Amino acid sequence: MTRIHLRINGREQSGDAEPRTHLADFLREEMNLTGTHLGCEHGVCGACTILIDGRPARSCITMTAACQDADIRTIEGYLDDPVMAALRASFKKHHALQCGFCTPGMLATAFDIVTRLPDADEARIREELAGNLCRCTGYAGIVAAIKAVLSEGVPAPAIRPIKRVALAASAEASPAIATSSAPPTGAVEPTASLEGGVTLSRNVAIAVSADHLWRELKDIQRVAAALPGAAIDTVTPDGHVKGSFTVAIGPMRASFGGNAHVIYDDASRSGLVRGSGGDRLSRSMAAGEVRFAVTPAGAGHAMLAAEIVYRLSGPLAQFGRGAVVADIVDRLLQQFTANIATLAQGGAVSEKPQGGFGLFAAAILSMLRRLLRRGQRRDQR
Repeated sequence: MTRIHLRINGREQSGDAEPRTHLADFLREEMNLTGTHLGCEHGVCGACTILIDGRPARSCITMTAACQDADIRTIEGYLDDPVMAALRASFKKHHALQCGFCTPGMLATAFDIVTRLPDADEARIREELAGNLCRCTGYAGIVAAIKAVLSEGVPAPAIRPIKRVALAASAEASPAIATSSAPPTGAVEPTASLEGGVTLSRNVAIAVSADHLWRELKDIQRVAAALPGAAIDTVTPDGHVKGSFTVAIGPMRASFGGNAHVIYDDASRSGLVRGSGGDRLSRSMAAGEVRFAVTPAGAGHAMLAAEIVYRLSGPLAQFGRGAVVADIVDRLLQQFTANIATLAQGGAVSEKPQGGFGLFAAAILSMLRRLLRRGQRRDQR
């Protein structure tokens, strides 16, 4: 058994849980918060959706032990919140519920939509609701209810998460590659805002000249080869790319097909990739920007700085906790920069998609290590 400390609906709570205990079971059976409903128990239907550190997450596939010190908000925790009051009234007015089984999770997602995306149109609302299934209403009333709250002006929420999950460096640098988390510099700046996006960055020192590394980065096919799971179908002379990216997160395998635009600035040796795509099987959508810059770093060395900002929506966005997905993306970014270094030095890299349970387990292990370190520091105090 593990002693778990959580902030649930604004109150500090503690309890004992086995490592295998899912958060939904812990909330229902140990905390008696039965408003969190269990449907499929496979992370598909969204009935168990709650907010963890301010972000929607499936509590039926979230391990309680991975939520140490997290801020949890269940359907019982909105009694005095004006945003949820407006949503409840609108759901009633627009007949947005029938049997009510999906409603707690649907309201949690709706709360996230109206507080994070005040300008969302109907298409965006439907996209954000893709991870919550309803077998009764046909969704029309639910969408209408959320649109009504947005059109009437969203009041300031009374509740806010006490913190957001902060992603620490997830892996040690290899002896041949020096890494840091400093953001890149350069003349190319992103022009589109990714609302609610996650930003990750990495610097890598490579034993080649800055000019040589920059020539490598200007070969779009070579850059795609450095990212396991990436494939390019077409490239136009002005940098428009059509292709796909495949990744497996635990039991879920997604292949995102879409378009991107690559911009290079030779004067500053910096660039920007902006793209978006979707996975038909999981109905998940991804949008992101990658900024990169090359600078001299001493005799015969160059520094590659890479920063990624991404936003994921649909079922994959609610896989356990946002920190799990962020940790996986950070590992992909680390592998990408390491592969660029290998290619620039004349080596070969694998183009196979990043896979499945190994990648997922590595992310979970990284989170558990951070939990252990936090527990050790707390014991020392």
